[in-house]
Amino acid sequence: MKAMVLAAGLGTRLRPLTDDRPKALVEVAGRTLLEITLSRLRGFGIREVMINLHYFADMVGEYVGGLG
Repeated sequence: MKAMVLAAGLGTRLRPLTDDRPKALVEVAGRTLLEITLSRLRGFGIREVMINLHYFADMVGEYVGGLG
């Protein structure tokens, strides 16, 4: 099974936390929202994920590249 994570938004409602990072990389209890999402998807048996990017896309790309 595959999933698509929508992570392209500006995160305006989370400002000032999203002034220098995308919402997907905001940390909650020491884990990024993206890490929490990917962990939950893995728990449901999803092994292939596409991530829709726009705002600070390079930061998310670097983060995901470091997860492997």
